[in-house]
Amino acid sequence: MVHAYILIQTEVGKAAAVAAEISGIPGVTSSEDVTGPYDVIVRAAADNVDQLGQLVVAKVQNVEGITRTLTCPVVHL
Repeated sequence: MVHAYILIQTEVGKAAAVAAEISGIPGVTSSEDVTGPYDVIVRAAADNVDQLGQLVVAKVQNVEGITRTLTCPVVHL
């Protein structure tokens, strides 16, 4: 299982709507609107890196109002 944080920048005023829509995507375990350089932080899980990439590119990035994403896979050192 691969876990990741997805940091999202949105159009002005769209953070709450983006976070709400993303929370319903299978594989997303949490979605929060936040303040700072990013507007939404998502925690996601997938069986492998390829499925994580598909989740981000095919589902998360297709949500209206998103301008940029940064995916940060969790590592266990």
